[in-house]
Amino acid sequence: MAPTANLPAQAPAPITEACGFGCVNNSNTNEIMELQNQLKALGEKIEQLKEKIHTEESTKHAFVLPFIASLGYDTFNPLEVIPEYTADIGLKKGEKVDYAIFQKGEPILIIECKHWKEDLNVHNSQLFRYFHTTKTRFALLTNGIEFRFYTDLENANKMDEKPFLEFNICDVKEATINEIAKFHKSNFDVDTILTNASSLKYIKELKYQFNEELKSPSPGFVRLLTSKVYSGRITEKVMTEFQELVQKAASQTISERVNDRLNSALNKELEIRQQEEIDTEPVSKIVTTEEESEAFKIVVAILRRKIPVERIAMRDTQSYCGVLLDDNNRKPLCRFHFNGTTKYLGTFNMEKKETRHPLESLEQIYDFQSVLLVSADNYAEMQ
Repeated sequence: MAPTANLPAQAPAPITEACGFGCVNNSNTNEIMELQNQLKALGEKIEQLKEKIHTEESTKHAFVLPFIASLGYDTFNPLEVIPEYTADIGLKKGEKVDYAIFQKGEPILIIECKHWKEDLNVHNSQLFRYFHTTKTRFALLTNGIEFRFYTDLENANKMDEKPFLEFNICDVKEATINEIAKFHKSNFDVDTILTNASSLKYIKELKYQFNEELKSPSPGFVRLLTSKVYSGRITEKVMTEFQELVQKAASQTISERVNDRLNSALNKELEIRQQEEIDTEPVSKIVTTEEESEAFKIVVAILRRKIPVERIAMRDTQSYCGVLLDDNNRKPLCRFHFNGTTKYLGTFNMEKKETRHPLESLEQIYDFQSVLLVSADNYAEMQ
């Protein structure tokens, strides 16, 4: 076990705020949103700074410590976050893991960090050794961009080879935010995390196998589906022919089902919300500025490669100026948020979720032409 010299003599009881993560369960929408905003901001910061980060130490300070702070831990308090935590291995002394997070005087999470360009696949063995020497049930391996959480589901006090939670900080999914929130200081509970860890692990592996089948269907998968639609003898030639057909059919089916369900719900909500904004705003207060007109011209110049000019429309509101396909609120292409001190370009992903990008000049809109063109591609089936 880790030497007692590393343990804080007396750790204060964890602070539970009146409306912290620990005081609610399924209704903690505000707290989840706050964490989501913090991680999103961190991901955007990392994208901007990573090329200027040249050392592992810089990665820790610029990327990893802000992540720890987003979980509610005071990175300057040695009773909560201990850097260079000793994890001696047998006769080998002086082995240190980069960070250990403590609650009630016990380590609850050890963290091994690498430079952001490092491939994490070759570094989990080091963390594996550290895990065995500490009392923690959880370990994190990260390069500041990729985060992999491990535990000991298969053998007690022996870290699993595969993580039960894995994500890229620059592209964190909503479902993943809920799992990350379980590690928040005011919400941390070993049993709760372990209960869900097994499901997370196998769901992740099943999703991986399913994606592999979609990319390159295995003979068994092809034969299974072929036998359900083809009445003849399944020869090698038939298998070769159906290999490609199965791949296309599976990919198209999944894509259509996901798009139909998401778009049906999200588009309806978006249309209602935007229509309410337009209906409640006095028309006399809506003034299209020269900057908005110039920005619209730039967007049209970019999108005309994908969309006929006559299908690109601008609709101004009091809070923002929107660019729409076919002048339809359900088909947003981008938005201009130019009313404040800082100007923003709002772009949309396939799920109609908006991301705002600060602009120092209108010319910067050209920097987002690839994002705008992807947004146009999302409506390809409607053209």
